[in-house]
Amino acid sequence: MAPIQPFTIAVPDDVLDDLAQRLKRTRWPDAECVDDWSQGIPLAYTRELAEYWADGYDWRARESALNRFDQFTTDIDGLDIHFVHQRCGREDAFPLIITHGWPGSIAEFGKVIAPLCDAGFDVVCPSLPGYGFSGKPTATGWGVERIAQAWDTLMGRLGYQRYGAQGGDWGAAVTTQIGRDVGGCVAIHTNMPMGRPPKDLSDPSPDELAALERLGYYQRWDSGYSKQQATRPQTLGYGLVDSPVAQMAWIVEKFWSWMDCDGHPENVLTKDELLDNVMVYWATGSGASSARLYWESFGSFTGGEPVTLPTGVASFPMEILRSPRHWCEANYNITRWTTMPRGGHFAAFEQPELYVADVTEFFSDFR
Repeated sequence: MAPIQPFTIAVPDDVLDDLAQRLKRTRWPDAECVDDWSQGIPLAYTRELAEYWADGYDWRARESALNRFDQFTTDIDGLDIHFVHQRCGREDAFPLIITHGWPGSIAEFGKVIAPLCDAGFDVVCPSLPGYGFSGKPTATGWGVERIAQAWDTLMGRLGYQRYGAQGGDWGAAVTTQIGRDVGGCVAIHTNMPMGRPPKDLSDPSPDELAALERLGYYQRWDSGYSKQQATRPQTLGYGLVDSPVAQMAWIVEKFWSWMDCDGHPENVLTKDELLDNVMVYWATGSGASSARLYWESFGSFTGGEPVTLPTGVASFPMEILRSPRHWCEANYNITRWTTMPRGGHFAAFEQPELYVADVTEFFSDFR
Protein backbone atom coordinates (compact mmCIF):
# COMPACT_ATOMS: atom_id res chain seq x y z
CA MET A 1 0.00 0.00 0.00
CA ALA A 2 1.35 3.42 -0.95
CA PRO A 3 2.08 5.72 1.98
CA ILE A 4 0.00 8.77 2.88
CA GLN A 5 2.21 11.85 3.02
CA PRO A 6 1.39 15.17 4.74
CA PHE A 7 1.05 18.06 2.31
CA THR A 8 1.17 21.83 2.70
CA ILE A 9 0.32 24.27 -0.07
CA ALA A 10 3.46 26.32 -0.69
CA VAL A 11 3.53 28.09 -4.04
CA PRO A 12 7.14 29.10 -4.82
CA ASP A 13 8.01 32.79 -4.79
CA ASP A 14 9.19 32.66 -8.39
CA VAL A 15 5.70 31.53 -9.49
CA LEU A 16 4.21 34.58 -7.76
CA ASP A 17 6.85 36.89 -9.22
CA ASP A 18 6.18 35.51 -12.69
CA LEU A 19 2.43 35.97 -12.18
CA ALA A 20 2.92 39.62 -11.25
CA GLN A 21 4.98 40.24 -14.39
CA ARG A 22 2.49 38.49 -16.65
CA LEU A 23 -0.41 40.47 -15.21
CA LYS A 24 1.42 43.74 -15.83
CA ARG A 25 2.24 42.74 -19.42
CA THR A 26 -1.27 41.63 -20.39
CA ARG A 27 -2.17 42.44 -23.98
CA TRP A 28 -5.79 43.48 -23.72
CA PRO A 29 -8.45 42.97 -26.41
CA ASP A 30 -10.91 45.60 -27.55
CA ALA A 31 -13.97 46.10 -25.43
CA GLU A 32 -17.12 44.12 -26.17
CA CYS A 33 -19.76 45.67 -28.41
CA VAL A 34 -22.59 45.29 -25.87
CA ASP A 35 -23.26 46.69 -22.42
CA ASP A 36 -23.69 43.34 -20.70
CA TRP A 37 -22.00 39.91 -20.43
CA SER A 38 -23.62 38.42 -23.54
CA GLN A 39 -20.33 38.45 -25.49
CA GLY A 40 -18.35 37.20 -22.49
CA ILE A 41 -16.79 38.71 -19.39
CA PRO A 42 -16.63 42.50 -19.94
CA LEU A 43 -13.29 44.19 -20.44
CA ALA A 44 -13.79 46.76 -17.67
CA TYR A 45 -14.54 44.15 -15.01
CA THR A 46 -11.76 41.85 -16.23
CA ARG A 47 -9.25 44.69 -15.92
CA GLU A 48 -10.60 45.58 -12.48
CA LEU A 49 -10.25 42.01 -11.25
CA ALA A 50 -6.79 41.62 -12.82
CA GLU A 51 -5.59 44.84 -11.19
CA TYR A 52 -6.82 43.61 -7.83
CA TRP A 53 -5.08 40.28 -8.42
CA ALA A 54 -1.83 42.14 -9.12
CA ASP A 55 -1.98 44.79 -6.39
CA GLY A 56 -4.58 43.91 -3.73
CA TYR A 57 -4.80 40.14 -3.50
CA ASP A 58 -2.61 38.55 -0.82
CA TRP A 59 -1.95 34.95 -1.87
CA ARG A 60 0.18 34.17 1.15
CA ALA A 61 -2.71 35.02 3.48
CA ARG A 62 -5.13 33.04 1.34
CA GLU A 63 -2.69 30.14 1.12
CA SER A 64 -2.43 30.11 4.90
CA ALA A 65 -6.22 29.99 5.14
CA LEU A 66 -6.35 26.94 2.87
CA ASN A 67 -3.62 25.32 4.93
CA ARG A 68 -5.80 25.38 8.03
CA PHE A 69 -7.15 22.09 6.71
CA ASP A 70 -5.16 18.86 7.11
CA GLN A 71 -3.89 17.86 3.66
CA PHE A 72 -2.12 14.83 2.28
CA THR A 73 -1.06 13.06 -0.91
CA THR A 74 -0.98 9.39 -1.77
CA ASP A 75 -0.21 7.42 -4.92
CA ILE A 76 -3.21 5.67 -6.42
CA ASP A 77 -2.72 3.72 -9.62
CA GLY A 78 0.51 5.56 -10.39
CA LEU A 79 -0.82 9.09 -9.79
CA ASP A 80 -0.34 11.37 -6.80
CA ILE A 81 -3.74 12.31 -5.40
CA HIS A 82 -4.00 15.38 -3.18
CA PHE A 83 -6.76 15.57 -0.61
CA VAL A 84 -8.02 17.31 2.49
CA HIS A 85 -8.72 14.89 5.35
CA GLN A 86 -10.34 16.72 8.22
CA ARG A 87 -11.36 14.46 11.10
CA CYS A 88 -14.08 15.61 13.49
CA GLY A 89 -12.67 13.73 16.50
CA ARG A 90 -15.90 11.91 17.34
CA GLU A 91 -16.11 8.16 17.88
CA ASP A 92 -19.32 8.04 15.85
CA ALA A 93 -17.85 10.09 12.97
CA PHE A 94 -19.35 9.37 9.55
CA PRO A 95 -16.85 9.52 6.66
CA LEU A 96 -17.87 11.69 3.73
CA ILE A 97 -15.96 12.22 0.48
CA ILE A 98 -16.90 15.43 -1.34
CA THR A 99 -15.78 16.08 -4.91
CA HIS A 100 -15.50 19.33 -6.86
CA GLY A 101 -15.84 19.83 -10.60
CA TRP A 102 -14.72 22.28 -13.27
CA PRO A 103 -14.08 25.19 -12.89
CA GLY A 104 -14.00 24.48 -9.17
CA SER A 105 -11.40 23.16 -6.75
CA ILE A 106 -10.98 22.33 -3.08
CA ALA A 107 -11.30 26.10 -2.48
CA GLU A 108 -15.01 25.64 -3.26
CA PHE A 109 -15.46 23.77 0.02
CA GLY A 110 -13.61 26.12 2.33
CA LYS A 111 -16.84 27.31 3.99
CA VAL A 112 -18.32 23.84 4.59
CA ILE A 113 -15.49 21.59 5.78
CA ALA A 114 -15.45 22.86 9.38
CA PRO A 115 -19.28 22.93 9.71
CA LEU A 116 -19.46 19.37 8.35
CA CYS A 117 -16.88 18.32 10.93
CA ASP A 118 -18.95 20.06 13.61
CA ALA A 119 -21.91 17.99 12.39
CA GLY A 120 -19.98 14.76 12.97
CA PHE A 121 -18.40 14.06 9.58
CA ASP A 122 -14.84 13.07 8.83
CA VAL A 123 -14.43 15.04 5.59
CA VAL A 124 -12.28 13.83 2.69
CA CYS A 125 -11.99 16.34 -0.14
CA PRO A 126 -9.69 15.28 -3.00
CA SER A 127 -8.44 17.28 -5.95
CA LEU A 128 -9.47 15.60 -9.19
CA PRO A 129 -6.63 14.13 -11.30
CA GLY A 130 -5.17 16.93 -13.41
CA TYR A 131 -6.64 19.56 -11.10
CA GLY A 132 -4.97 21.65 -8.43
CA PHE A 133 -2.39 19.85 -6.35
CA SER A 134 -3.10 16.34 -7.62
CA GLY A 135 -0.83 14.84 -10.26
CA LYS A 136 -1.45 15.32 -13.97
CA PRO A 137 -2.13 12.11 -15.90
CA THR A 138 0.45 11.50 -18.64
CA ALA A 139 -1.61 8.87 -20.43
CA THR A 140 -5.27 8.54 -21.33
CA GLY A 141 -7.70 6.61 -19.18
CA TRP A 142 -8.30 8.83 -16.16
CA GLY A 143 -12.01 9.25 -16.73
CA VAL A 144 -14.93 9.27 -14.32
CA GLU A 145 -15.00 5.48 -13.86
CA ARG A 146 -11.34 5.31 -12.90
CA ILE A 147 -11.64 8.30 -10.57
CA ALA A 148 -14.59 6.70 -8.80
CA GLN A 149 -12.54 3.54 -8.24
CA ALA A 150 -9.62 5.65 -7.01
CA TRP A 151 -11.87 7.45 -4.51
CA ASP A 152 -13.09 4.12 -3.13
CA THR A 153 -9.47 3.01 -2.84
CA LEU A 154 -8.64 6.26 -1.05
CA MET A 155 -11.43 5.82 1.48
CA GLY A 156 -10.34 2.26 2.18
CA ARG A 157 -6.74 3.37 2.57
CA LEU A 158 -7.88 5.90 5.16
CA GLY A 159 -9.52 3.09 7.09
CA TYR A 160 -13.13 3.73 6.15
CA GLN A 161 -15.07 0.57 5.34
CA ARG A 162 -18.36 2.45 4.85
CA TYR A 163 -18.83 6.05 3.82
CA GLY A 164 -21.01 8.56 1.98
CA ALA A 165 -20.19 10.51 -1.17
CA GLN A 166 -21.28 13.97 -2.30
CA GLY A 167 -20.59 16.12 -5.33
CA GLY A 168 -21.67 18.54 -8.04
CA ASP A 169 -20.53 19.04 -11.64
CA TRP A 170 -17.76 16.47 -12.32
CA GLY A 171 -18.12 15.66 -8.64
CA ALA A 172 -21.72 14.65 -9.41
CA ALA A 173 -20.54 12.36 -12.21
CA VAL A 174 -17.88 10.78 -9.97
CA THR A 175 -20.31 10.47 -7.05
CA THR A 176 -22.93 8.88 -9.32
CA GLN A 177 -20.35 6.36 -10.53
CA ILE A 178 -19.34 5.60 -6.94
CA GLY A 179 -23.03 4.93 -6.32
CA ARG A 180 -23.07 2.47 -9.22
CA ASP A 181 -19.89 0.74 -8.10
CA VAL A 182 -20.98 0.70 -4.43
CA GLY A 183 -17.69 -0.52 -2.88
CA GLY A 184 -17.71 0.89 0.64
CA CYS A 185 -20.23 3.59 -0.19
CA VAL A 186 -23.62 3.34 1.55
CA ALA A 187 -25.39 6.42 0.14
CA ILE A 188 -24.77 9.38 -2.15
CA HIS A 189 -25.88 13.01 -2.27
CA THR A 190 -25.63 15.41 -5.19
CA ASN A 191 -26.50 18.99 -5.99
CA MET A 192 -26.46 18.27 -9.74
CA PRO A 193 -28.57 15.18 -10.43
CA MET A 194 -28.41 13.75 -13.94
CA GLY A 195 -31.89 13.57 -15.41
CA ARG A 196 -33.29 12.53 -18.76
CA PRO A 197 -36.34 14.17 -20.34
CA PRO A 198 -39.19 11.75 -21.09
CA LYS A 199 -39.83 10.84 -24.72
CA ASP A 200 -43.28 12.40 -24.63
CA LEU A 201 -43.12 16.13 -23.93
CA SER A 202 -46.25 17.06 -25.83
CA ASP A 203 -47.83 18.50 -22.67
CA PRO A 204 -44.94 19.68 -20.47
CA SER A 205 -45.51 20.75 -16.89
CA PRO A 206 -44.30 24.17 -15.64
CA ASP A 207 -41.22 22.47 -14.14
CA GLU A 208 -40.49 20.75 -17.44
CA LEU A 209 -40.93 23.97 -19.38
CA ALA A 210 -38.45 25.71 -17.08
CA ALA A 211 -35.99 22.81 -17.46
CA LEU A 212 -36.33 22.81 -21.25
CA GLU A 213 -35.82 26.59 -21.37
CA ARG A 214 -32.66 26.29 -19.29
CA LEU A 215 -31.41 23.41 -21.44
CA GLY A 216 -32.03 25.42 -24.60
CA TYR A 217 -30.17 28.42 -23.19
CA TYR A 218 -27.25 26.22 -22.18
CA GLN A 219 -27.00 24.59 -25.59
CA ARG A 220 -27.24 27.88 -27.48
CA TRP A 221 -25.21 30.26 -25.34
CA ASP A 222 -23.37 28.46 -22.56
CA SER A 223 -21.87 25.19 -23.81
CA GLY A 224 -19.02 26.32 -26.05
CA TYR A 225 -16.45 25.77 -23.30
CA SER A 226 -17.46 22.10 -22.98
CA LYS A 227 -17.20 21.44 -26.72
CA GLN A 228 -13.72 22.96 -26.83
CA GLN A 229 -12.53 21.09 -23.72
CA ALA A 230 -14.07 17.82 -24.92
CA THR A 231 -12.49 18.02 -28.37
CA ARG A 232 -9.29 20.11 -28.27
CA PRO A 233 -8.22 20.62 -24.64
CA GLN A 234 -4.54 20.80 -25.57
CA THR A 235 -5.04 23.68 -27.98
CA LEU A 236 -7.00 25.61 -25.37
CA GLY A 237 -4.37 24.87 -22.73
CA TYR A 238 -1.66 26.98 -24.35
CA GLY A 239 -3.58 30.17 -23.64
CA LEU A 240 -4.79 29.15 -20.19
CA VAL A 241 -1.37 28.11 -18.92
CA ASP A 242 0.46 31.08 -20.49
CA SER A 243 -1.89 33.93 -19.61
CA PRO A 244 -3.24 34.46 -16.10
CA VAL A 245 -5.94 36.79 -17.42
CA ALA A 246 -7.07 34.14 -19.90
CA GLN A 247 -7.30 31.57 -17.11
CA MET A 248 -9.11 34.03 -14.85
CA ALA A 249 -11.60 35.09 -17.53
CA TRP A 250 -12.27 31.48 -18.61
CA ILE A 251 -13.23 30.59 -15.04
CA VAL A 252 -14.90 33.73 -13.70
CA GLU A 253 -17.25 34.02 -16.68
CA LYS A 254 -18.68 30.64 -15.67
CA PHE A 255 -19.10 31.74 -12.08
CA TRP A 256 -21.14 34.69 -13.36
CA SER A 257 -23.23 32.43 -15.59
CA TRP A 258 -23.80 29.54 -13.19
CA MET A 259 -24.22 31.22 -9.81
CA ASP A 260 -27.41 32.66 -8.41
CA CYS A 261 -25.75 36.07 -8.39
CA ASP A 262 -28.27 38.52 -9.87
CA GLY A 263 -26.00 39.49 -12.73
CA HIS A 264 -22.63 39.92 -11.02
CA PRO A 265 -20.35 37.33 -9.37
CA GLU A 266 -19.41 39.65 -6.52
CA ASN A 267 -23.00 39.67 -5.37
CA VAL A 268 -22.21 36.20 -4.01
CA LEU A 269 -18.43 35.81 -3.76
CA THR A 270 -15.71 38.31 -2.97
CA LYS A 271 -12.81 39.05 -5.29
CA ASP A 272 -10.59 37.10 -2.90
CA GLU A 273 -12.84 34.03 -3.09
CA LEU A 274 -13.01 34.16 -6.88
CA LEU A 275 -9.24 34.51 -7.14
CA ASP A 276 -8.55 31.74 -4.59
CA ASN A 277 -10.14 29.31 -7.00
CA VAL A 278 -8.37 30.81 -10.03
CA MET A 279 -5.04 30.61 -8.20
CA VAL A 280 -5.42 26.87 -7.67
CA TYR A 281 -5.50 26.52 -11.47
CA TRP A 282 -2.84 29.13 -12.22
CA ALA A 283 -0.27 28.13 -9.59
CA THR A 284 -0.40 24.49 -10.69
CA GLY A 285 -0.57 25.16 -14.43
CA SER A 286 -3.62 22.94 -14.73
CA GLY A 287 -5.54 24.75 -17.48
CA ALA A 288 -4.94 21.99 -20.03
CA SER A 289 -4.84 18.97 -17.70
CA SER A 290 -8.14 19.90 -16.06
CA ALA A 291 -9.83 20.39 -19.43
CA ARG A 292 -8.84 16.88 -20.52
CA LEU A 293 -11.44 15.33 -18.21
CA TYR A 294 -14.03 16.57 -20.75
CA TRP A 295 -12.14 14.74 -23.51
CA GLU A 296 -12.09 11.60 -21.38
CA SER A 297 -15.59 11.52 -19.97
CA PHE A 298 -18.06 14.14 -21.19
CA GLY A 299 -20.50 11.40 -22.20
CA SER A 300 -20.68 10.17 -18.61
CA PHE A 301 -23.23 12.88 -17.83
CA THR A 302 -25.85 11.16 -20.00
CA GLY A 303 -25.15 7.42 -19.75
CA GLY A 304 -24.70 4.62 -17.25
CA GLU A 305 -26.67 2.21 -15.14
CA PRO A 306 -29.10 3.49 -12.48
CA VAL A 307 -27.84 4.06 -8.94
CA THR A 308 -29.59 1.74 -6.48
CA LEU A 309 -28.01 3.22 -3.35
CA PRO A 310 -30.14 5.72 -1.42
CA THR A 311 -29.67 9.11 -3.03
CA GLY A 312 -30.24 12.61 -1.68
CA VAL A 313 -30.64 15.58 -4.01
CA ALA A 314 -30.35 19.28 -3.23
CA SER A 315 -31.94 21.06 -6.20
CA PHE A 316 -30.74 24.65 -6.46
CA PRO A 317 -32.75 27.05 -8.65
CA MET A 318 -29.84 28.38 -10.74
CA GLU A 319 -28.17 25.04 -11.47
CA ILE A 320 -26.88 24.72 -15.05
CA LEU A 321 -29.59 22.20 -15.91
CA ARG A 322 -32.59 22.17 -13.59
CA SER A 323 -33.90 18.62 -14.02
CA PRO A 324 -37.28 17.95 -12.36
CA ARG A 325 -37.36 15.06 -9.89
CA HIS A 326 -39.21 12.66 -12.18
CA TRP A 327 -36.55 13.14 -14.88
CA CYS A 328 -33.95 11.90 -12.38
CA GLU A 329 -35.80 8.99 -10.82
CA ALA A 330 -34.83 6.58 -13.59
CA ASN A 331 -31.16 7.24 -12.75
CA TYR A 332 -31.26 7.26 -8.93
CA ASN A 333 -32.97 5.69 -5.95
CA ILE A 334 -34.03 9.11 -4.65
CA THR A 335 -34.96 9.01 -0.97
CA ARG A 336 -34.66 12.74 -0.27
CA TRP A 337 -35.23 15.68 -2.61
CA THR A 338 -34.86 19.24 -1.36
CA THR A 339 -35.90 22.17 -3.52
CA MET A 340 -33.66 24.99 -2.41
CA PRO A 341 -34.88 28.61 -2.20
CA ARG A 342 -31.73 30.12 -3.70
CA GLY A 343 -28.29 29.18 -4.99
CA GLY A 344 -26.69 27.89 -8.16
CA HIS A 345 -24.07 25.53 -9.49
CA PHE A 346 -21.41 26.11 -6.82
CA ALA A 347 -23.65 25.11 -3.92
CA ALA A 348 -21.08 24.79 -1.14
CA PHE A 349 -19.42 28.06 -2.16
CA GLU A 350 -22.63 30.06 -2.66
CA GLN A 351 -24.95 28.72 0.03
CA PRO A 352 -22.82 26.87 2.60
CA GLU A 353 -25.50 26.85 5.32
CA LEU A 354 -28.15 25.32 3.04
CA TYR A 355 -25.63 22.84 1.69
CA VAL A 356 -24.42 21.68 5.13
CA ALA A 357 -27.94 21.39 6.51
CA ASP A 358 -29.17 19.21 3.66
CA VAL A 359 -26.09 16.98 3.57
CA THR A 360 -26.23 16.53 7.34
CA GLU A 361 -29.92 15.68 7.38
CA PHE A 362 -29.65 13.19 4.51
CA PHE A 363 -26.70 11.23 5.88
CA SER A 364 -28.11 11.12 9.42
CA ASP A 365 -29.94 7.94 8.41
CA PHE A 366 -26.70 6.13 7.58
CA ARG A 367 -24.51 6.69 10.59
